[in-house]
Amino acid sequence: MALAQARELQDRLEAAHGTAHAIEIVAIKTSGDTILHLPLSEAGGKGLFTKELDLALLDGNIEMAVHSAKDLPTFLPAGIEISGYLPRADVRDAWISPHAPHPLKLPPGSVVGTASLRRGAMFRRLRPDLKITLLRGNVETRLAKVARGEVAATLLALAGLTRLGLAAAATAVLDVREFVPAAGQGAIAITMRAGDSATRAFLAPVLDAATGIALTAERAFLRVLDGSCKTPIGANARVEAGNVAFHAIVLKPDGSRVFETAVSGPLSDAERLGDMAGHDLASQIPAGFFDPTG
Repeated sequence: MALAQARELQDRLEAAHGTAHAIEIVAIKTSGDTILHLPLSEAGGKGLFTKELDLALLDGNIEMAVHSAKDLPTFLPAGIEISGYLPRADVRDAWISPHAPHPLKLPPGSVVGTASLRRGAMFRRLRPDLKITLLRGNVETRLAKVARGEVAATLLALAGLTRLGLAAAATAVLDVREFVPAAGQGAIAITMRAGDSATRAFLAPVLDAATGIALTAERAFLRVLDGSCKTPIGANARVEAGNVAFHAIVLKPDGSRVFETAVSGPLSDAERLGDMAGHDLASQIPAGFFDPTG
């Protein structure tokens, strides 16, 4: 996935600047790629997918780093900034199961595999009878485990499947109102050294303003709640008709309780809208909400 996203940026930059500008892809293995026996919430969080790339940037070994926007930590290390985003792909989750066309149709007691607390909580909210188990590994590995019957179903980002040429593996695509995506889902983010004006100018022609506005709202929301992979949170901002429409959800890990909010406003207010939505939910969530016995 990381290489597919890096190649997409490479292709867009070469189209914008011409192939005379040599763009080298440097593959860097991250801790998140190697720690597969634990959920990210226990292994160290989203930073597992960014730490090694941040160090390569700060050491001057690379000029830019490509990330799935949903994997970026809420707060970036000093000296690193987001230069922008490529045009966002489909934000929806894809349902993958040979046994049912939709989660509601899965036989009672079926085992669903996921590495996402958000997806696990939403499954439990929709179907408390289902059994949720950890499913880590790359996309192909997860699809193979479903095909072998190790789990009855899983959910993956449709954008990721599409970038890998595997969109046909989706049994169904779920409505964002039913399964609210992760903040940043479907977007490719590019980070760089803070203040690197040359890299910023080089990237400018391929960055998408609408995606940047949507992600500004989503990341502002996460900052209020200190959103991480330890928190079942969904957030989706849509840019339409000169406005930002924002919807967010926070769930108890077992899916038994949920809080939602929705706001909308002009594009120039994207950050304020995300911040407002975050404070709205923060005011509703009781102490101990995320504790297993809370």
